[in-house]
Amino acid sequence: MSEQGIKSAPDLSVRIAGLRLRNPVIAASGTFGYGGEYGGLVDVSRLGAICTKGLTLKPRQGNTGIRIWETPAGLLNSIGLENPGIPAFIEQELPRLREMGPAVIANLSGAAVEEYVGGAALLNGSSVDMIELNISCPNVKAGGMAFGLDPEAAAAVVGPVRRACSAKPLMVKLSPNAPDLAAVARSCVKAGADALSLVNTFKAMAIDVKNRKPVFDNVSAGLSGPAVRPIALRMVWELYDALRTPGKAGKPAVPIVGMGGIACAEDALEFLMAGASAVQTGSATFARPAAMLEIIDGIEKYMRSAGIAGVKYLSIR
Repeated sequence: MSEQGIKSAPDLSVRIAGLRLRNPVIAASGTFGYGGEYGGLVDVSRLGAICTKGLTLKPRQGNTGIRIWETPAGLLNSIGLENPGIPAFIEQELPRLREMGPAVIANLSGAAVEEYVGGAALLNGSSVDMIELNISCPNVKAGGMAFGLDPEAAAAVVGPVRRACSAKPLMVKLSPNAPDLAAVARSCVKAGADALSLVNTFKAMAIDVKNRKPVFDNVSAGLSGPAVRPIALRMVWELYDALRTPGKAGKPAVPIVGMGGIACAEDALEFLMAGASAVQTGSATFARPAAMLEIIDGIEKYMRSAGIAGVKYLSIR
Protein backbone atom coordinates (compact mmCIF):
# COMPACT_ATOMS: atom_id res chain seq x y z
CA MET A 1 0.00 0.00 0.00
CA SER A 2 1.34 3.43 -0.86
CA GLU A 3 0.14 6.98 -1.02
CA GLN A 4 1.25 8.51 -4.28
CA GLY A 5 2.28 12.12 -4.11
CA ILE A 6 2.62 12.32 -0.32
CA LYS A 7 3.54 15.85 0.74
CA SER A 8 5.03 15.14 4.15
CA ALA A 9 8.19 13.19 4.87
CA PRO A 10 7.65 9.40 4.99
CA ASP A 11 7.30 7.87 8.45
CA LEU A 12 10.32 5.65 9.04
CA SER A 13 9.28 4.61 12.55
CA VAL A 14 8.45 0.98 13.30
CA ARG A 15 7.18 -1.00 16.28
CA ILE A 16 8.79 -4.28 17.34
CA ALA A 17 6.86 -6.09 20.09
CA GLY A 18 5.52 -2.76 21.35
CA LEU A 19 8.89 -0.99 21.22
CA ARG A 20 8.89 2.05 18.95
CA LEU A 21 12.05 2.67 16.91
CA ARG A 22 12.58 5.93 15.01
CA ASN A 23 13.60 3.90 11.95
CA PRO A 24 14.01 0.20 11.07
CA VAL A 25 17.83 0.12 11.12
CA ILE A 26 19.48 -1.61 14.08
CA ALA A 27 23.18 -2.06 14.80
CA ALA A 28 23.72 -5.83 14.98
CA SER A 29 25.15 -7.44 18.08
CA GLY A 30 28.90 -7.94 18.15
CA THR A 31 29.59 -5.41 15.41
CA PHE A 32 28.97 -2.06 17.09
CA GLY A 33 30.39 -2.61 20.57
CA TYR A 34 28.36 -0.53 23.00
CA GLY A 35 27.87 2.39 20.63
CA GLY A 36 30.62 4.61 21.98
CA GLU A 37 33.23 2.96 19.79
CA TYR A 38 31.62 4.61 16.75
CA GLY A 39 30.61 7.85 18.47
CA GLY A 40 33.49 9.83 17.05
CA LEU A 41 32.88 8.58 13.51
CA VAL A 42 29.13 8.77 12.93
CA ASP A 43 25.99 10.28 14.44
CA VAL A 44 24.94 7.27 16.50
CA SER A 45 21.77 9.04 17.66
CA ARG A 46 20.20 8.55 14.23
CA LEU A 47 20.00 4.76 14.53
CA GLY A 48 16.77 2.99 15.31
CA ALA A 49 18.42 0.84 17.96
CA ILE A 50 21.74 -0.55 19.11
CA CYS A 51 22.00 -4.25 19.83
CA THR A 52 24.78 -4.68 22.35
CA LYS A 53 27.75 -6.97 22.07
CA GLY A 54 26.82 -10.40 23.39
CA LEU A 55 26.48 -10.37 27.18
CA THR A 56 26.89 -13.21 29.65
CA LEU A 57 26.16 -13.36 33.36
CA LYS A 58 29.85 -13.47 34.24
CA PRO A 59 32.78 -11.87 32.37
CA ARG A 60 34.28 -13.84 29.47
CA GLN A 61 37.74 -13.53 27.96
CA GLY A 62 36.67 -14.81 24.55
CA ASN A 63 38.45 -17.23 22.25
CA THR A 64 42.19 -17.56 21.89
CA GLY A 65 44.14 -17.26 18.65
CA ILE A 66 42.95 -15.57 15.46
CA ARG A 67 39.45 -14.13 15.78
CA ILE A 68 38.77 -12.48 12.41
CA TRP A 69 39.51 -13.85 8.93
CA GLU A 70 38.47 -12.25 5.67
CA THR A 71 36.98 -14.40 2.95
CA PRO A 72 35.61 -13.46 -0.51
CA ALA A 73 32.37 -11.48 -0.03
CA GLY A 74 32.37 -12.24 3.66
CA LEU A 75 33.98 -12.37 7.05
CA LEU A 76 34.70 -15.24 9.43
CA ASN A 77 34.70 -14.48 13.14
CA SER A 78 35.47 -16.48 16.26
CA ILE A 79 35.33 -13.88 19.01
CA GLY A 80 33.87 -16.09 21.71
CA LEU A 81 31.58 -13.60 23.44
CA GLU A 82 34.27 -11.53 25.12
CA ASN A 83 32.42 -9.16 27.45
CA PRO A 84 32.63 -7.65 30.97
CA GLY A 85 29.62 -9.52 32.32
CA ILE A 86 26.08 -8.21 32.78
CA PRO A 87 26.57 -6.52 36.18
CA ALA A 88 29.50 -4.49 34.80
CA PHE A 89 27.55 -3.71 31.61
CA ILE A 90 24.62 -2.34 33.59
CA GLU A 91 26.87 -0.21 35.80
CA GLN A 92 29.44 1.01 33.30
CA GLU A 93 28.14 0.79 29.72
CA LEU A 94 24.36 1.12 29.90
CA PRO A 95 24.26 4.71 31.23
CA ARG A 96 26.37 5.89 28.27
CA LEU A 97 24.25 3.87 25.85
CA ARG A 98 21.09 5.49 27.15
CA GLU A 99 22.52 8.95 26.54
CA MET A 100 23.11 8.20 22.84
CA GLY A 101 19.41 8.21 21.92
CA PRO A 102 18.63 4.95 20.07
CA ALA A 103 16.68 2.16 21.73
CA VAL A 104 18.92 -0.29 23.61
CA ILE A 105 18.59 -4.01 22.91
CA ALA A 106 20.68 -6.22 25.18
CA ASN A 107 21.97 -9.36 23.49
CA LEU A 108 21.89 -12.13 26.08
CA SER A 109 24.06 -15.24 25.68
CA GLY A 110 25.00 -18.16 27.89
CA ALA A 111 26.22 -21.72 28.09
CA ALA A 112 23.48 -23.08 30.37
CA VAL A 113 19.82 -22.32 31.10
CA GLU A 114 20.66 -21.13 34.60
CA GLU A 115 23.18 -18.65 33.21
CA TYR A 116 20.65 -17.29 30.73
CA VAL A 117 18.01 -16.92 33.44
CA GLY A 118 20.36 -15.16 35.85
CA GLY A 119 21.37 -12.69 33.15
CA ALA A 120 17.78 -12.12 32.08
CA ALA A 121 16.73 -11.34 35.66
CA LEU A 122 19.41 -8.66 35.96
CA LEU A 123 18.55 -7.12 32.60
CA ASN A 124 14.87 -7.17 33.54
CA GLY A 125 15.61 -4.74 36.34
CA SER A 126 17.71 -2.45 34.14
CA SER A 127 16.81 0.31 31.69
CA VAL A 128 17.36 -1.72 28.50
CA ASP A 129 14.40 -1.54 26.12
CA MET A 130 14.46 -5.14 24.87
CA ILE A 131 16.36 -8.38 25.29
CA GLU A 132 17.63 -10.32 22.27
CA LEU A 133 18.15 -13.91 23.37
CA ASN A 134 21.05 -15.43 21.44
CA ILE A 135 20.52 -19.18 21.18
CA SER A 136 22.49 -19.44 17.96
CA CYS A 137 26.10 -18.32 18.42
CA PRO A 138 28.40 -20.78 16.60
CA ASN A 139 31.57 -19.62 18.37
CA VAL A 140 31.10 -21.07 21.82
CA LYS A 141 31.83 -24.74 22.41
CA ALA A 142 29.42 -25.16 25.34
CA GLY A 143 25.73 -24.30 24.97
CA GLY A 144 25.00 -21.44 22.58
CA MET A 145 24.29 -22.93 19.20
CA ALA A 146 23.02 -26.22 20.66
CA PHE A 147 19.92 -24.50 22.02
CA GLY A 148 19.09 -23.05 18.62
CA LEU A 149 19.29 -26.28 16.67
CA ASP A 150 16.44 -28.19 18.28
CA PRO A 151 12.86 -27.03 18.97
CA GLU A 152 12.68 -28.63 22.41
CA ALA A 153 16.08 -27.29 23.46
CA ALA A 154 15.10 -23.82 22.24
CA ALA A 155 11.87 -23.86 24.27
CA ALA A 156 13.80 -25.11 27.30
CA VAL A 157 15.74 -21.85 27.43
CA VAL A 158 13.18 -19.39 26.00
CA GLY A 159 10.48 -20.33 28.52
CA PRO A 160 12.53 -19.74 31.69
CA VAL A 161 14.09 -16.58 30.25
CA ARG A 162 10.62 -15.26 29.35
CA ARG A 163 9.53 -15.72 32.96
CA ALA A 164 12.70 -14.05 34.25
CA CYS A 165 12.31 -10.92 32.10
CA SER A 166 8.57 -10.34 32.20
CA ALA A 167 9.01 -6.56 32.13
CA LYS A 168 10.92 -6.52 28.81
CA PRO A 169 10.03 -7.54 25.26
CA LEU A 170 11.93 -10.71 24.32
CA MET A 171 13.34 -11.22 20.83
CA VAL A 172 14.97 -14.56 20.05
CA LYS A 173 17.88 -14.70 17.61
CA LEU A 174 17.71 -17.83 15.45
CA SER A 175 20.45 -19.95 13.95
CA PRO A 176 20.54 -20.61 10.19
CA ASN A 177 22.24 -23.90 11.03
CA ALA A 178 19.05 -25.44 12.46
CA PRO A 179 17.83 -28.45 10.44
CA ASP A 180 14.24 -27.19 10.73
CA LEU A 181 14.29 -23.44 11.30
CA ALA A 182 10.50 -23.09 11.16
CA ALA A 183 10.05 -25.71 13.87
CA VAL A 184 12.54 -23.93 16.14
CA ALA A 185 10.83 -20.59 15.47
CA ARG A 186 7.37 -21.94 16.31
CA SER A 187 8.75 -23.48 19.50
CA CYS A 188 10.25 -20.14 20.53
CA VAL A 189 7.00 -18.29 19.89
CA LYS A 190 5.03 -20.87 21.86
CA ALA A 191 7.52 -20.52 24.73
CA GLY A 192 7.00 -16.76 24.87
CA ALA A 193 9.12 -14.98 22.26
CA ASP A 194 7.68 -11.57 21.34
CA ALA A 195 9.81 -11.26 18.18
CA LEU A 196 12.37 -13.23 16.19
CA SER A 197 15.61 -12.08 14.59
CA LEU A 198 17.43 -14.01 11.88
CA VAL A 199 19.87 -15.01 10.78
CA ASN A 200 22.96 -15.31 12.90
CA THR A 201 26.23 -16.34 11.24
CA PHE A 202 26.60 -19.54 9.27
CA LYS A 203 28.93 -22.23 10.58
CA ALA A 204 32.07 -22.23 8.44
CA MET A 205 35.85 -22.62 8.62
CA ALA A 206 39.14 -21.69 6.97
CA ILE A 207 42.50 -23.46 6.66
CA ASP A 208 45.85 -21.71 6.79
CA VAL A 209 47.47 -23.34 3.75
CA LYS A 210 50.92 -21.98 4.54
CA ASN A 211 50.96 -23.50 8.03
CA ARG A 212 48.75 -26.48 7.14
CA LYS A 213 46.28 -26.07 9.98
CA PRO A 214 42.83 -24.60 10.68
CA VAL A 215 42.88 -20.81 11.04
CA PHE A 216 40.80 -20.79 14.23
CA ASP A 217 41.62 -22.52 17.49
CA ASN A 218 37.97 -23.63 17.63
CA VAL A 219 38.26 -24.85 13.99
CA SER A 220 34.81 -23.56 13.01
CA ALA A 221 33.69 -19.94 13.01
CA GLY A 222 30.76 -17.78 11.95
CA LEU A 223 30.41 -16.53 8.37
CA SER A 224 28.75 -13.17 7.74
CA GLY A 225 28.76 -10.55 5.00
CA PRO A 226 27.31 -10.19 1.48
CA ALA A 227 27.90 -13.86 0.66
CA VAL A 228 25.13 -14.96 3.04
CA ARG A 229 22.53 -12.30 2.14
CA PRO A 230 20.52 -14.21 -0.50
CA ILE A 231 20.27 -17.23 1.82
CA ALA A 232 19.28 -15.10 4.80
CA LEU A 233 16.68 -13.30 2.68
CA ARG A 234 15.18 -16.62 1.60
CA MET A 235 14.99 -17.74 5.23
CA VAL A 236 13.17 -14.56 6.27
CA TRP A 237 10.71 -15.01 3.41
CA GLU A 238 10.03 -18.65 4.32
CA LEU A 239 9.73 -17.99 8.03
CA TYR A 240 7.19 -15.25 7.36
CA ASP A 241 5.00 -17.85 5.66
CA ALA A 242 5.65 -20.48 8.33
CA LEU A 243 4.47 -18.15 11.11
CA ARG A 244 1.35 -16.80 9.41
CA THR A 245 -1.76 -16.87 11.61
CA PRO A 246 -5.22 -16.75 9.97
CA GLY A 247 -6.56 -14.69 12.86
CA LYS A 248 -4.18 -11.80 12.14
CA ALA A 249 -4.88 -11.13 8.47
CA GLY A 250 -2.23 -13.59 7.40
CA LYS A 251 0.59 -11.82 9.25
CA PRO A 252 3.24 -13.75 11.24
CA ALA A 253 2.46 -14.46 14.87
CA VAL A 254 5.36 -12.20 15.90
CA PRO A 255 7.49 -9.54 14.14
CA ILE A 256 10.59 -10.68 12.26
CA VAL A 257 13.84 -8.71 12.25
CA GLY A 258 16.04 -9.63 9.28
CA MET A 259 19.80 -9.60 8.98
CA GLY A 260 22.63 -11.18 7.04
CA GLY A 261 24.93 -9.33 4.67
CA ILE A 262 22.92 -6.09 4.57
CA ALA A 263 25.33 -3.43 3.31
CA CYS A 264 23.21 -0.83 1.49
CA ALA A 265 19.68 0.54 1.29
CA GLU A 266 18.69 -1.83 -1.50
CA ASP A 267 19.74 -4.80 0.63
CA ALA A 268 17.65 -3.52 3.54
CA LEU A 269 14.67 -2.88 1.28
CA GLU A 270 14.79 -6.50 0.10
CA PHE A 271 14.37 -7.73 3.66
CA LEU A 272 11.63 -5.22 4.45
CA MET A 273 9.80 -6.22 1.27
CA ALA A 274 10.18 -9.89 2.23
CA GLY A 275 8.24 -9.22 5.42
CA ALA A 276 10.83 -8.15 7.98
CA SER A 277 9.63 -5.38 10.29
CA ALA A 278 13.19 -4.08 10.77
CA VAL A 279 16.75 -4.99 9.83
CA GLN A 280 20.11 -5.33 11.54
CA THR A 281 23.41 -4.39 9.91
CA GLY A 282 26.75 -5.70 11.11
CA SER A 283 29.78 -6.56 9.00
CA ALA A 284 29.27 -3.61 6.64
CA THR A 285 30.09 -1.14 9.42
CA PHE A 286 33.63 -2.52 9.74
CA ALA A 287 34.52 -1.26 6.27
CA ARG A 288 32.12 1.70 6.23
CA PRO A 289 31.24 3.07 9.68
CA ALA A 290 28.53 5.25 8.13
CA ALA A 291 26.87 2.29 6.35
CA MET A 292 23.78 2.29 8.58
CA LEU A 293 23.23 6.03 8.17
CA GLU A 294 23.50 5.59 4.40
CA ILE A 295 20.92 2.81 4.63
CA ILE A 296 18.52 5.02 6.61
CA ASP A 297 18.89 7.82 4.08
CA GLY A 298 18.48 5.39 1.18
CA ILE A 299 15.29 3.90 2.59
CA GLU A 300 13.82 7.38 3.05
CA LYS A 301 14.83 8.41 -0.46
CA TYR A 302 13.22 5.30 -1.93
CA MET A 303 10.01 5.85 0.03
CA ARG A 304 9.82 9.46 -1.12
CA SER A 305 10.36 8.55 -4.77
CA ALA A 306 7.82 5.73 -4.63
CA GLY A 307 5.25 7.72 -2.66
CA ILE A 308 5.28 5.26 0.26
CA ALA A 309 4.04 6.81 3.48
CA GLY A 310 5.32 4.29 6.04
CA VAL A 311 7.78 1.41 6.39
CA LYS A 312 5.00 -1.13 6.85
CA TYR A 313 3.85 -0.40 3.31
CA LEU A 314 7.19 -1.55 1.89
CA SER A 315 6.26 -5.21 2.41
CA ILE A 316 5.15 -7.09 -0.69
CA ARG A 317 3.66 -9.87 1.43
